[in-house]
Amino acid sequence: MLLGEGEAVAAKRRLLERAGARIVGEEQGAALAVAGPDVPEPRVAALRAAGVLVNAVDRPHLCDWTLPAIVERGSVLVAVGTGGVSAGLAAALRQRLELLLPAGLGGVADALGAARAALRARFPDAGERRRAIGALTAPGAPLDPLADQPAPAAALDRALAGLAAEGSRVERVAVRSADPDALTLRAARLLSQADRVVHAPDMPAAILERARADADRLSPPLPAPPPPGLSVLLEWKP
Repeated sequence: MLLGEGEAVAAKRRLLERAGARIVGEEQGAALAVAGPDVPEPRVAALRAAGVLVNAVDRPHLCDWTLPAIVERGSVLVAVGTGGVSAGLAAALRQRLELLLPAGLGGVADALGAARAALRARFPDAGERRRAIGALTAPGAPLDPLADQPAPAAALDRALAGLAAEGSRVERVAVRSADPDALTLRAARLLSQADRVVHAPDMPAAILERARADADRLSPPLPAPPPPGLSVLLEWKP
């Protein structure tokens, strides 16, 4: 259901229709509603009381749900939301991402999707498969998602021909500040790629949050021999 008039409501209509939403009238019993700035608060309250989930434009205190700013590149969809706190900030981030993400990014996703069976057969272990895809999509790699990819399927075929299962790799990172923004680029990159993070109990939580959410957290020492994949040994040296 779409209520109200004006450009803000028209913009919401375009976004909803592009997403495949079916917009119905109030009498048809919609489950979701978008209320424009000209819709009075009592009407919004009545809709919510009736069980309708409402997005009230520019009135986050009346919103049950929000619409993110969206960047589309074929099969790739990036949504930026602030929970209704600042639509302007979400829009600014979307504009930056529009410049950053190449037009052919959707083709990279399609190529990886088409190669799913081949990747699964080549790397039956889920961890090895994830590391292989990480190697294929790393900066400067054949499927670097931030580089122009005129023929991603062909690039993937060539890369798979020479791709081998990754062995064990151990990296040490000295942490000298509890501020995660003080991490070096190398340290931040290693944490984002690590399969496991080895650290003492006094390692600041803010640093550990920079590691992949599904990475194992282990107390030292690292098992010998090291398990397959990337192990990052964090050393707290303030």
